[in-house]
Amino acid sequence: MTRLIDLHGTAMEEFDRRVREVELTDWASPTPCTDWDVHDLVNHLTSEQLWVPHLLAGARIEEVGDRFDGDNLGETPATTWSVAAREARTAWVAPSSLDREVHLSFGDVPAEVYLWQMTFDLAVHAWDLARAIGADEDLDPDLVEELYAWTRERHGELAASGMFDDPVPVPEEAGIQTRLLALTGRKV
Repeated sequence: MTRLIDLHGTAMEEFDRRVREVELTDWASPTPCTDWDVHDLVNHLTSEQLWVPHLLAGARIEEVGDRFDGDNLGETPATTWSVAAREARTAWVAPSSLDREVHLSFGDVPAEVYLWQMTFDLAVHAWDLARAIGADEDLDPDLVEELYAWTRERHGELAASGMFDDPVPVPEEAGIQTRLLALTGRKV
């Protein structure tokens, strides 16, 4: 479990590094997530982080309600992201955080499942953000390797979720990061 906490920290750092590279003129730039520009993408991840402390404390979706709907970034998007990320990370590294059951929109799951999902989302969207702003797209190799193994085991679930485009074919010699991203329908 400590390994997963460390992977989450690495994924958080990957996304955070790209957020800090966003220039004022980048916020309206398109991303590989065709429905989102850079602002929408960072807002999505910020909103996810805002949920974490509540869900790990045992709150249900209905109790949190719609308080994190809409624009959570305000006038200082990078700062808002940073605060939300810090609070989420603090909740994850708290003692016994992974011993809990979390109430998500699709049902109750062990916190470990939720952490894998959050780690995956941070890493894939770090690449999306890097692509959108022209930053370094290379993700931490250990993180990519672990997420690729996790994703391959759950590929059917991920495909059925409707959250990703269909996988795209990649050449036999494609690297593991390309393979991971291809599983989510991203063309590298």
